[in-house]
Amino acid sequence: MTPAHDCDVLIIGGGPAGLSAGLFTARAELDSLLLNDGDPILRRNAHLENYPGFPAGVNSHRLLELMGEQADRAGCDRQEGRVVDLWESAGGFVAETEDGRTLAASNVVAATKNTVDFLAGIDGVEILDRGKKFVDTDDRGRTGVAGLYAAGRLAAQPHQAIIVAGHGATVGVTLIEDSDVEFYHDWVTPEGYFTDRGRDLPPGCEEIDDAERESREAESVAVMQGRFAEPHPDEPQQHPSVDDAG
Repeated sequence: MTPAHDCDVLIIGGGPAGLSAGLFTARAELDSLLLNDGDPILRRNAHLENYPGFPAGVNSHRLLELMGEQADRAGCDRQEGRVVDLWESAGGFVAETEDGRTLAASNVVAATKNTVDFLAGIDGVEILDRGKKFVDTDDRGRTGVAGLYAAGRLAAQPHQAIIVAGHGATVGVTLIEDSDVEFYHDWVTPEGYFTDRGRDLPPGCEEIDDAERESREAESVAVMQGRFAEPHPDEPQQHPSVDDAG
C-alpha cells in the first residue's frame, strides 16, 4: 500500500450530495478530499427539469461539472478512486482504495447511493435493507459512530437531485458544527452589515464593499455565460440493463 494521506474530511462519492458536503467543509477550511468512483447516477438524466434556479431545466452533465468546479474553487481536493474498506483508528478513520492507497481522515462522509460494503466492519453503523441498502442516520446525517456521516440517497433521502444536494449541504454543515472549527454562518454580506452595528464579524462570514461585490458578480456572469454558450457535448447515459438487453 502507498502511504496514508491525512485529511480532516474524506468524502466518498462524487454526486450532488458529496459535492455539496465538500463545498461546505472546504469553505470552512477543513482539509477535504472527495473520492469519486465512476459516473454519478445523475448523468443518466436526459434533462433535469426540477432543479431550482433553472426555469427551463439544465443538462445534468453541466450541473455536475458546475458543482465540481464550485467545490474545486472552495479548495476541496477531488480524485478518482473506489473505497473498498473503512475502519476506525485512533485519530478517526482509515480507508483503503481499490488501487492500494490508504487514506486517513478525522471524519468521513459516505455519499455512495447504495454502496455499503466498505462500511460492513464498523460497529455502530446500522444498514437498512429496503430492497436497496441504506445507512441509518439521524436527521442531520450522523450515524451511530462519531465522525462518520451518510449523505444523500445513501441516507434514504428521496431520489431527487435538489434533495440529495441539500442533504449533502446539511451533512457538511453538521460536520463543521461537530468539529472544533469556529462557525456561525457561511455568509457574504454588504460592508458594514455586522461591523457598523458594533458587532464583530462572526466566524464563517465575510463583508465586502461595492467594488468587490461588482467584481464578483461580473466574474459570475462571465463564468455562466461561458459554461452555457454551447449545448453540452455529452449524451445522457443509459441504464446498464438497457444496454445489456440490446
